[in-house]
Amino acid sequence: MRIILLCAQGMSTSLLVERMKEAAAKRGVNAEIKAEMVDSFDKQLQTADVILLGPQVRYKKNGLQPKADEAKIPLDVIDMAAYGSIDGDKVLNQAIELSKQNI
Repeated sequence: MRIILLCAQGMSTSLLVERMKEAAAKRGVNAEIKAEMVDSFDKQLQTADVILLGPQVRYKKNGLQPKADEAKIPLDVIDMAAYGSIDGDKVLNQAIELSKQNI
């Protein structure tokens, strides 16, 4: 599963990405997890299985949702509490659950 976290500069989610990778490894989940700039959204649609937006760019969700729906890529905003506490396990769970949704 390819999980992309999008934020303003692609840097503020870097620690969260590392924690998610650790959680995936511990659980035996095969996942490629990366942080990118939200401006790369169209490019990420080409290869992502799930896209999560950092809370700081949540305001962009409504504008991005139609493209995500058309590409059949689940899109959501990272849980604010999990983001704030850098809870990689919880955000990994969010991505996995999101990937199970039929779009």
